[in-house]
Amino acid sequence: MKILLLGEYSRLHNSLKEGLVALGHEVSIVGCGDKFKQFPVDYSIHARICNDIKFVNFLYRGIRKVTRLDFEKIEKAIRFYLFLQKRNDYQHVQLINSDALETYPLLSRFLYKKLFKKVKSRSLLICGDETPIVDYLFKKEFKYSVLTPYFEKNSLEKEFHFPLKYRKNSYRKTFDWLVKNCQNLITSDLDYEIPMRKMGFQTTFIPNPINIDKITFQNIKIEDKIVIFLGINRLSYIKKGINYFEKALEIIQKKYADKVEIIITENLPYNEYILQYNKAHVLLDQVFAYDQGYNALEAMAKGKVVFTGAETEFLNQYQLEEDEVCSNALPNENKIATKLSFLIEHPEKISKISKNARKFIEKEHDYKFIAEKYLVSWK
Repeated sequence: MKILLLGEYSRLHNSLKEGLVALGHEVSIVGCGDKFKQFPVDYSIHARICNDIKFVNFLYRGIRKVTRLDFEKIEKAIRFYLFLQKRNDYQHVQLINSDALETYPLLSRFLYKKLFKKVKSRSLLICGDETPIVDYLFKKEFKYSVLTPYFEKNSLEKEFHFPLKYRKNSYRKTFDWLVKNCQNLITSDLDYEIPMRKMGFQTTFIPNPINIDKITFQNIKIEDKIVIFLGINRLSYIKKGINYFEKALEIIQKKYADKVEIIITENLPYNEYILQYNKAHVLLDQVFAYDQGYNALEAMAKGKVVFTGAETEFLNQYQLEEDEVCSNALPNENKIATKLSFLIEHPEKISKISKNARKFIEKEHDYKFIAEKYLVSWK
C-alpha cells in the first residue's frame, strides 16, 4: 500500500514509517520538521524563503507586525499545494493532527479537500493539542494537566498560544470537518485517549511506535557519578512543568554534589539531543502528563530511568506497579527530589527499572507490531 503521513512533531510518524516499510509498504512523510528539532521528512513544506533568507525574514517580520499577515503560513500552504500537483497515487493518508500543515485553517480546509478528492482512505491522529483535548482540559476534571499553569495564572496566555488556538472557531471548524471526512480517529497515549472518550468521540487507541531495532539498549553501569539529564524545549517549558525539575535539581545538587553529574541542554535539534542524553542514567522528561510522550519512550527503550507521566490510569492500562518501568513526575519539586534521592542512595534500583523499561517498550511499543495495528485500523 502507498501511504502518506502528513506532519511530524515528535518522530512518531518516522517510527511508524519504519514499521510500515518493514512490512512491505511504501510511505512518504510530508511536513516541516518541527522547527529546531529538524525531524526528517520526505517532502518538506518548511517555509524556507520566509525563514532561511535573512533579508526576506527581516522584511517578513516587519510586515507581520504591521499587517498581522503570516507569510510563513502562506508559504507552507503554497509548498503543499505544489506537492499535491505532483502526487495523487496514495491509498491512505494520515494527519498528525488537524493543523498538520501549520497554515491558516481556511487554507488547511481548502488543501485537505483537494487531497481527500484523491485519497479516499483517511485517518486523523490525536497525539497532542487538539480541539476536544483542550475543551476537556478546560473542564478541569484531571487533577492536573498541561494547562494547569495557565489556569493558575491567566497572564501566561501568550505562552499557551498553541493549545489555546484550537478553541478558536476557525480551528474548531477544521477539526469538525476532518471528523466528518476521516474514517478513523486514532489516539497515541492516555493523555489524549481519556479526554477524547470523555468528550464523546469514538477512537482507536494505538500506543506510540518505537523502533526497537534501531534503538539499542544500554546496560547501565554506574562507575562514578549518577548522570541526570534535563533537555529543555523553551516552546513547551511551562506546559511540561520543567520548572519543577529545575527546582528539584537544585535540591539534589546541594545534597549530592559528589554523587551526581547534572546535564542541562536547551533547544537542541533531535539528533544532537539524543547524543547528549546517551550517557545519562536518569532522564527528566515532563511533569504534566498521565502517560509517556515520545521522548520518554525512546529513552526508556535505551534503558534510561525516565521521570515522566505514569499516573494510576497508565499503571492500570498496562498492569504495572508504581515506578516499575518509569517514575511518575508530580508537580512538586520536593517529591521529585525525594524520588531522585532514593535512586541515588539505591543505585541497584536504577539498573532494575532500566531493564524493566526496555522490556515494557519491546512488549507494548514494538514499531512493527504497532504498524500492524495501524493497518488494521485503516482497513
